[in-house]
Amino acid sequence: MPKAYVFTRYGGPEAEAFVDVDRPSPGAGQVLVAVRAAGVNPVDWKQRTGYRRPGESGGRDFPAYFGNEVSGVIVEAGEGVEGFAVGDPVFGPPVVGGYSEYALLSVDLIAHKPAALSFTDAATLPVAGATAYDGIRQLDLPAGATVLVTGAGGGVGVAAVQIARALGLRAVGVASAAKKDFVESLGAQHVASGPGWTVRVPGRVDGVYDLVGGDVLEAAATLLTDRTKLITAGAPAEVVEKLGGARVARVRTSDRLAAVADLVVSGDLDPHVTRTFPLERAGEALRTVEEGHARGKIVIEVAG
Repeated sequence: MPKAYVFTRYGGPEAEAFVDVDRPSPGAGQVLVAVRAAGVNPVDWKQRTGYRRPGESGGRDFPAYFGNEVSGVIVEAGEGVEGFAVGDPVFGPPVVGGYSEYALLSVDLIAHKPAALSFTDAATLPVAGATAYDGIRQLDLPAGATVLVTGAGGGVGVAAVQIARALGLRAVGVASAAKKDFVESLGAQHVASGPGWTVRVPGRVDGVYDLVGGDVLEAAATLLTDRTKLITAGAPAEVVEKLGGARVARVRTSDRLAAVADLVVSGDLDPHVTRTFPLERAGEALRTVEEGHARGKIVIEVAG
């Protein structure tokens, strides 16, 4: 039977387990994908603790799959599927599946994987890459303006800095001192995080894309004269709205995924997958992200 890495209840790492699962069957408008890679994100372990994304409601069935972005090859198509066929390499957010051998995906939310894009890189785009793209686009800054990205060394931050640069923006990246060289290699000016970090920011800031929340978000807001140019993916909407900003508005469409993929193919965006793990070491991959040691993206690769 196919295997999947899941959490069997809310809690800590002790709630995680490998289980045998039935191979899913695609419903109308869905495709079944043999997973080749799954991106690992902070939201994955947060969901294990009971966290729900903005707009999510209802209870969660256990065991619950880890993973919110995958790439793979279509092995079965449901009723009414058009534009996708068995054998097509695709990527997107799973409806069912994730850190698993098979996943169900909705055709409304997936895109064809370009031949020049690896399965590993494609698996970083539905959450990290697209969230970065959405936030930078939402800021709508003119070329030459300065955007400050907090959490610039993580998966979303790495993409946000590069996308900003591709759109002609000057980027300032806030990250730990240990990530200075890495952040600067992305084309951003590095600002060391920690107490008093705002005084180290060079020059004017026209927009902020926050990926951290908390005190970092509040401090970043003080750098802006126009608080409508404050966007966060690191704090709830009610928190950032009190500061005059907004939460990132995700655009979950096939066209948006294709646009992000094009940036990778053109060389404007490198997902910076810094480490990969086989499926049987999924727990270790998740720990790397949960403990805050990840630089760039962590990806689980599934044997074909």
